[in-house]
Amino acid sequence: MATLWKRVVDGMRKTRAVFGEGLQQVFQRSGKIDDSFYEELEEVLLGADVGLETAVSLRERFQRRVREAGVSEPEEAREFLREVVTETLARAAANDAPERGSPHVILIVGVNGVGKTTSIGKLAWHYQQAGLRPLVVASDTYRAAALEQLSIWAERAGAELIRSKPGSDPAAVAYDGISAARARGCGVVLVDTAGRLQTNRNLMAELSKIHRVLGKAEPGAPHEVLLVLDATIGQNALSQASLFSEAVEVSGIVLAKLDGSARGGVILAIADRLGIPVRYVGLGETLEDLAEFDPETFARALLEPPGRDAQN
Repeated sequence: MATLWKRVVDGMRKTRAVFGEGLQQVFQRSGKIDDSFYEELEEVLLGADVGLETAVSLRERFQRRVREAGVSEPEEAREFLREVVTETLARAAANDAPERGSPHVILIVGVNGVGKTTSIGKLAWHYQQAGLRPLVVASDTYRAAALEQLSIWAERAGAELIRSKPGSDPAAVAYDGISAARARGCGVVLVDTAGRLQTNRNLMAELSKIHRVLGKAEPGAPHEVLLVLDATIGQNALSQASLFSEAVEVSGIVLAKLDGSARGGVILAIADRLGIPVRYVGLGETLEDLAEFDPETFARALLEPPGRDAQN
């Protein structure tokens, strides 16, 4: 299996084409570090969809370190940017590994089309490989096609699936899923929810209901609420994260479709502005193409000049 470094580098190829090459031009420019150097750096950050607020924050922190170190040559300042980026990403890093014993319940939320179903399949595979018996609960009871797709991914991952008739109460299905997981000795429960629009109050209220019912079925559940975001939509992902957090306390982010996006800089905006831990990133279409988020590895992948794809 490829190393994490190679998988991240390959998966972020489009983002690196924008970000890495732009930074290369900034740091290889002739002359001393001046105001135009910082302006060019900010433009590169904005081009990778980091967002204005985060771009300004990164620039100011980077500029302060360069000034304190007394560095005047652009190439000498590159390492300071990597430090600032790594620290920003580390703010939102987490490792909430499931404990063996009672079921570890994970509620999966997100709008339609973000890659939620495939992400659930990849998560099931991830936990299966870790020796934790996963159970997928199909609480999206509205769309038959979505249920069939979830069934296919669960089967691929070797995970059991709990489903009900179309139109059933989603919260009741979630409750039954916890009971089944306990009876079958499953270590992880992945509860799917309808791909609801974050602006629909009724659907968001239903999501809150599922959250409450899970707590009744298993003390402390859900132990995690993972929000799946589509990396290709860039800054729009921030509004989705903010609004979902109002309905349920989102504890982590799964950033899907990172391999198909040139806007991977949004991961910096999520870390800087929301502080929600980035747990996993989707780097491809197969079950194995889900990587646990590591701040240092991702900072290197973002900032490493093209052509320097050395092994980690």
